[in-house]
Amino acid sequence: MHTLLARLSRYLWPLAVANLLANIGIVVTGGAVRLTGSGLGCPTWPRCTDESYVAHGELGLHGAIEFGNRLLTFVLVAIALLCFLAALGARHRRATRLSLVIGLGIPLQAVIGGITVLTDLNPWIVAGHFLLSMAMIMVCVALLDELRSPDRAAAPRLPRRLAWATLASGWVALYLGTVVTGAGPHAGDTDSPRNGLDPATVSQAHAVSVYVLVALTVALLVVAVRGGHQWLARVTGLVLLVEVLQGVLGWVQYWLDLPVALVALHMLGAGLLAAGLARLGLAVLPHASTNEAEADAGTQPHPATHLG
Repeated sequence: MHTLLARLSRYLWPLAVANLLANIGIVVTGGAVRLTGSGLGCPTWPRCTDESYVAHGELGLHGAIEFGNRLLTFVLVAIALLCFLAALGARHRRATRLSLVIGLGIPLQAVIGGITVLTDLNPWIVAGHFLLSMAMIMVCVALLDELRSPDRAAAPRLPRRLAWATLASGWVALYLGTVVTGAGPHAGDTDSPRNGLDPATVSQAHAVSVYVLVALTVALLVVAVRGGHQWLARVTGLVLLVEVLQGVLGWVQYWLDLPVALVALHMLGAGLLAAGLARLGLAVLPHASTNEAEADAGTQPHPATHLG
């Protein structure tokens, strides 16, 4: 077992990257389920039907799409488990804890997904399902930051406060995006309820939250550049680019009456935005590349843990 863990430790970084890509990917495939009207393709949970755990021909294409998305959960579980074992083999305590959180989040997400089916795709529960995915993406980014990120001291007070304000503003924008979705036409099934809010009004509120987010990001970028915080400036610049592209895409899809392809791209952008916001929030915190367990013991870093 020890030999297996040691071998797995060599793949800790690619497995951590796979964790992030898989969690962003399942957001996109989950969006595809909703956008194709397949949200109730499997009408119950945890079984697909009352008689079967798998989709059958009578459920048609919608059943196949929904069941296929459920199967992707097992892919996420396999990646998360391998990543956890690799972190154990690398004797990297923080990476092990973060990998464990990611792994535990997957069954929790599956249960919430099941509740959305059992409540006929209640838009408020669907929103919670989506926001948990955003949180898991952020934990995946925290794992990557732990493994490969430049050594840095904590940022001064002003950029640190701006970064956390930007992160909080980003969460508000993501949440209001789910409210807009809950008021719009893409319910995931023709008989699923909407939240009853006026789509135009909530879209305007969401747009205002995005303006605030962009303004805070620009302010942080200016402060980071003027203060000579190169890593923070680089991360903030990339986040600002994602925000601008996501904002433009949001406006275009709104004025074109929410075409399915653009909505799918907007969901991908939401996952990338969540990843960027997490990276930005972490960029103002101190980071050292030496594994804390080995540093405490006064030993040299294990080769598999010094990845940056």
